Amino acid sequence: MNEDQKYLYFLTGNFNKFNEVLEIFNKSKLTQYYLLTPSRTEPIEIQANSVREVAEFKINSVLDQMNDSFFVEDAGFFVDEPLYGFPGVYSSYVLTVLGNEGILKLVEGEGETKAHFESVIALYFKPTDEIKIFEGKVEGTLAKKLRGDKGFGFDPIFIPNELPDKTFSEISAEEKNKISHRGQAFSKLIDFLKENI
Repeated sequence: MNEDQKYLYFLTGNFNKFNEVLEIFNKSKLTQYYLLTPSRTEPIEIQANSVREVAEFKINSVLDQMNDSFFVEDAGFFVDEPLYGFPGVYSSYVLTVLGNEGILKLVEGEGETKAHFESVIALYFKPTDEIKIFEGKVEGTLAKKLRGDKGFGFDPIFIPNELPDKTFSEISAEEKNKISHRGQAFSKLIDFLKENI
């Protein structure tokens, strides 16, 4: 760390998620100003009706524990057809309990599927003592079976509309970051940081 850099903490226990964000950050030309650092500070996670509500609650739950700029990210996987948006805000729990195979079982024989990922980043920006929200969304469909060995979470069964022949697990992290929900939200965060250097 040089004397011009400030810490920017990402509160996450998900190593895959941190690496995905770090790759985007390292290409942003912000590394001379910020040192992106994982933090094990654990925000309180609530069950709410939207990903945004969860992210906003998480960041407010740890404001008194952090001395530098920091952000949290919450994401959800929504099977719009035929599951009416399930698992949504319960994605992490459902992934643990049912897994990708369980989701595919639920839609088996249902015909056309529609799905999307949402990402919400909540940033506490120390210089101005304010909270900013950045959101991203990517639409797609479900694969018939698990495909690919990259990525994590529901990536092996999600086919983005932008690349209709591949799941998120069949493309590189660089390709995924260009179109993904998290890539979109994080690009907005980077734009904000660049405007406020």
